[in-house]
Amino acid sequence: MPTLTLPDLIEAKRAEVTGFKTTYDQAIARQRGITTQARDEGRDKLTGLEQQEMQTLREQAATAERQFDTAKRSLDELTAASADEGQVEREQEQTAPTPAARVAAGEPAGQAGAPQSRAYDQVHRVVSEERQYAPHKERGFDQGAGRFRRGVKPGAGFETDVAAAFMGDYEAQDRLRAHMREERVERGQYLTRAVGTGAFAGLTVPQYLTDMYAPATAARRPFADVCNHHDLPAQGMTVNISRITTPTATGLQATENTAVVNQDIDDTLLTISVQTNAGQQTMSRQSIERGAGTEPVVMDDLYRRYSSGLDGILLNQATTGLSAVANTITYTDASPTVAEFAPLLSQAAAGVEAAMLDLATGDNIAIMNSRRWFWLNQAMSSTWPLISQPQTLAQTLGANYGEVYGRGLRGVLPNGLPVIVDANVAVNLGAGTNQDEVYVVDKSECHLWEDPEAPLFIRAEQPAAASLGVLLVLYGYFAYTHSRLPNAQKITGTGLATPGWTGV
Repeated sequence: MPTLTLPDLIEAKRAEVTGFKTTYDQAIARQRGITTQARDEGRDKLTGLEQQEMQTLREQAATAERQFDTAKRSLDELTAASADEGQVEREQEQTAPTPAARVAAGEPAGQAGAPQSRAYDQVHRVVSEERQYAPHKERGFDQGAGRFRRGVKPGAGFETDVAAAFMGDYEAQDRLRAHMREERVERGQYLTRAVGTGAFAGLTVPQYLTDMYAPATAARRPFADVCNHHDLPAQGMTVNISRITTPTATGLQATENTAVVNQDIDDTLLTISVQTNAGQQTMSRQSIERGAGTEPVVMDDLYRRYSSGLDGILLNQATTGLSAVANTITYTDASPTVAEFAPLLSQAAAGVEAAMLDLATGDNIAIMNSRRWFWLNQAMSSTWPLISQPQTLAQTLGANYGEVYGRGLRGVLPNGLPVIVDANVAVNLGAGTNQDEVYVVDKSECHLWEDPEAPLFIRAEQPAAASLGVLLVLYGYFAYTHSRLPNAQKITGTGLATPGWTGV
C-alpha cells in the first residue's frame, strides 16, 4: 500500500470536514422545515412525532458539530504543518552572501544587506511550548507521512514512564507531572471527576495515543464506530430516555355531535445502565527492569482488548446486545446458497422499515462476520459474480469497495444495503456451535454513550509490592441501547453455519 503524503492527508481531512458540515446543515435545515410547517398550519406546538424527529435531528446536529470541530482542528494542524514544510523548503532554496563576500564586493561592513538585528528583549515574540508527549518525538514516526511507520507501536515513551515512575524514577515522574499539568489546562473538567488522590493514581492517556492505537487493535470496533455517538453524562450510573409506548388515536366520528375517538398517550421510561469496560495486568519488576519493551507490549494489548471488548458487548451482550433485541428471521438449510440467502436480506430490510415507518432515516446497514462477507463475494450467477470486485467492470448487482478490515463500509449488497464487516459477530452459535448471524438495522437507532476521550485513564499502582509486582489497569465508562425505537432484524439458523465456499 503506498504511503500517504501530507497533501493526501490534507485532502482526505478536508473531505471529512465537508461531510460533517453537510450533515450538520441538513439536520438544521430539516429542523427549520418542521417548525415552518407547524407555523404555516397555524400550530403553536409540534406533534409527538415531530418532537421525536426534532430531538433526533438535534442529536444528529450536535454530533456532526462535534465531529466537524475535531476534524477542522486536525485539518488546521495539517495545513499549518504543510505551510511550515513549504517555508522550510523555501528558506533552504534561498542564498545570501556572507559578510565576507559583501566586503569583498566593495560593500562597507555592517551597512548593506539585512537591517541590523534588534536586541532580543526589544522584539515581541509569540511562542508555544511543545507537549511533553507528542508523536513526532517518538522513534518510528514518519514526519513526511504524519503517522507511525508500519509495525511501530506508538506510546513507548509514555508507557515506559508510567511503569518507571512507580519504581521511583524521578525523571519519569517529572515528565508525567508535566504531562498532567498540560492535561489540566486542556481537559481539566474530565480530570476532576476521574483522577484519584494519590500521586500518579490516575494518569490521562495522551490523546494522540488513543488515536494511533485504534488502528492496531485486533477485532477492533467496526460496529461501535458507526453507532450514533453521544457524550456520556458526567454523573450518574444510568441514562434515561422517555419512549412513547401508547400513542394517541383518531377515527371516524359515528354521527354529528357524538364523542370522537380518544386514547390517552403514555410513555415508558427506558433506563440504560452505565457500564465499565476495563482490563488489568500485573507485571513483575523483573520483566520491566530486565525486559526490553515489555510494558509497551502489555499496554498495547490492553488498548486492543478495550476496543474489541466494547464492540463485542454492543453486539453480543445478553438482554441488551444487538443479537438479543433483534427480531429473528430463521434460515434453515443444510446446503445453503447465496441465491437462497439474498432474499432474506430484503426481508430484514423490510422489517426495519415496518418498525420505523415515518421515523426511518433510510440509513440502514448490514453487520456480518468476515467469513459471511467473503462467502457472499465468492458466489456466481449463471454468468457474472453477484458482487463486483475493485477495479472491475462486470455487470453485477452488489459492489465490494475493497476497504481493509475496520476502515469503514466494505461494500454494498445487491439490495442496496451497505455492509459493516465485524469479527466480533459470534461464529459459535446454534446447536452445532458453528453458526454466525447477520444483522440489519437503522444505524441512527444504535446509540452509544462514551466519555468524550475514553479510554482516558490509566491507573498504575503497586498493590503487589511485596511480590515485586506492578499493576496496570485500563478502563472507561459507556452506555448503549438499540431499543429506543426497536427495529433491528437478524438472520440466523443452520443456513449460516461455517461456509462451504460453494457458489449459487
